[in-house]
Amino acid sequence: MATAKWNGAVLAESDETVVVEGNHYFPPHSIHNEHFADSPNHSVCPWKGTASYFDVVVGDDTNPAAAWYYAEPKPAAAEIKGYVAFWKGVSVTP
Repeated sequence: MATAKWNGAVLAESDETVVVEGNHYFPPHSIHNEHFADSPNHSVCPWKGTASYFDVVVGDDTNPAAAWYYAEPKPAAAEIKGYVAFWKGVSVTP
């Protein structure tokens, strides 16, 4: 069971993550939505496509753009469509 945590809160838990380039991508149903807010940030990966971001929110603390996902990935990354990965101090334990 992989778990993503930040500031003592569990952000996501799943035994169905997909690991791509060392990052655990969590399925959408495993995300604790109360800790996510839309971010205006985007980035582009040459083989995965355009990533969108979430700010991670725990209590009064916000970790800007600490989670990302591919809403419409390129075919090579189709398995992670809508799945969420983390960085910026979010702890992911497999």
